[in-house]
Amino acid sequence: MPSHRAVQVAAVDAPLTLVDVDTPRPGPGQVRIAVAACGVCGTDHAFVQGGFPGMTWPVTLGHEIAGTIAELGSGVTDWRLGERVAVGWFGGNCNHCIPCRKGDFIHCVNAEVPSLHYPGGYAESVTVPANALARIPDELSFVEAAPMGCAGVTTYHALRSTKARPGDRVAVLGLGGLGHLGVQFARAMGFETISIARGAAKEADARALGAHHYIDSTTTDVARAMAALGGASVVLATAANSRAMADTLDGLSPRGELVIIGVTAEPLPITPMQLISPGLSVTGHPSGTARDIEETMRFAVLSGVRARIEERPLAEAAQAYAAMVEGRAHYRMVLTM
Repeated sequence: MPSHRAVQVAAVDAPLTLVDVDTPRPGPGQVRIAVAACGVCGTDHAFVQGGFPGMTWPVTLGHEIAGTIAELGSGVTDWRLGERVAVGWFGGNCNHCIPCRKGDFIHCVNAEVPSLHYPGGYAESVTVPANALARIPDELSFVEAAPMGCAGVTTYHALRSTKARPGDRVAVLGLGGLGHLGVQFARAMGFETISIARGAAKEADARALGAHHYIDSTTTDVARAMAALGGASVVLATAANSRAMADTLDGLSPRGELVIIGVTAEPLPITPMQLISPGLSVTGHPSGTARDIEETMRFAVLSGVRARIEERPLAEAAQAYAAMVEGRAHYRMVLTM
């Protein structure tokens, strides 16, 4: 069996190590991808910390994968060798459980996630279910496409799933790997866009990314500032900070939506009274299916939305990961093979 290079974590909180591993042949309904690029996501840190049930070690990180199909398993008829494809957090579904039978693939009971259910994309090669594949438009490079499989689809699909319409006021909480894409998508979708982040130094970036307004949460009462602008129909909460999420709630307009995509285990400090009178809703939003990823990339092509990326070679995965964890990454780190 041939081998390829991959970056693995041997145990909880162990270092990221470049190793040679066997290259598995694709089984029925699978394809093998020659990886060209893989994004470094904040959720990778949760994998390193052993934060998901059922994890087995060693773990190969990476769920923002872009590359070309190198080998087809039996029964795969809708894909061809050499096609440019992406795989994100949505790493396959069973097509048999009740959510799948309802067409709700993102909530598949047997859903697969790269790194958790099979080796991820910090590698030169990865074997994945064919139903996880999203076709990459010709206009996007592999490096540009990789973050769209998680950060991109999560922000875009969350925004388009709200009740907000062009011209409505939408706030994006956080200006990091998710938030900087959320601001761009909100502006491109025709929303009057508010960026909420920590510190005056981020205002220039927020406005360059498309924000019409900027609120510095370190010096301003966020809800009052939102209300002064007329309130927001939607807050897209990308910052993984429950207190910061709750601080936006009273700045929502009647029937407004707080949509949460920033992952944290901290309880939300909100009260039923805050929700009932104005008719507010608080919603958790998962990522998106392979088709949602394709539609995200297509919208990125049409609108010019791109992640701000710093590239590193696979051999420097540990450094790229550390930069992400320590907040030194310039929005999105992408490994190249």
